[in-house]
Amino acid sequence: MLQAEEPLAIPLWINGHAYLTMTPGFLDVRNPLGGDVLRRTPLCGPGEARQAVAAAQAALSAWAAQPGTARATLLAAAGDALAGYADHFARLIVEETGVERHLADDEVAAAVVLLRTATAGDASGVVGVVGAAGAALYAPLSLAVPVLSAGGVVVIRPHPAAPAALFALAELTGRCGFPGGVFNILHGGDEAMNGLREATGGKLLCA
Repeated sequence: MLQAEEPLAIPLWINGHAYLTMTPGFLDVRNPLGGDVLRRTPLCGPGEARQAVAAAQAALSAWAAQPGTARATLLAAAGDALAGYADHFARLIVEETGVERHLADDEVAAAVVLLRTATAGDASGVVGVVGAAGAALYAPLSLAVPVLSAGGVVVIRPHPAAPAALFALAELTGRCGFPGGVFNILHGGDEAMNGLREATGGKLLCA
């Protein structure tokens, strides 16, 4: 007997690796245009938030000690890698958010420019970033990149209904040589966000 496979849960990204976890619940990520389930987002809580922040904290000193030019080089490399997969990322954005393809293309292009021309912001240390459904890739990245450029490290909670593009970007950071723990992805809803706020001591930026 053959049965259709269930949609796969999207992993977290912690300490430079994909990380699977068992959670009390999952959110079905649906294509807004067709309604089909694309994948499932694990609804993480404070425990996973603490684990992600601990990985970020462990990476902070070495990342902050690097020259700003070295961090900029890695961020630009991630931008170059993103440009090479622009079509794939645009398709992920379209299928999860339902935006028109040209808008998804524009969002990916803006994210490439952001990474290639990174400038340091004011926030540093371990910083949580909360994504929104609109501009699911660019909006949280616009908050994370200045932190990374300044020598801080990030734990990003993508919007649970549109997590794929940010997770795919995390995979690219691994390929580009980012140290483990510098760029982390935590999935979930309010419990994950509240856990992230607590674990970072309130250092939370919301897109």
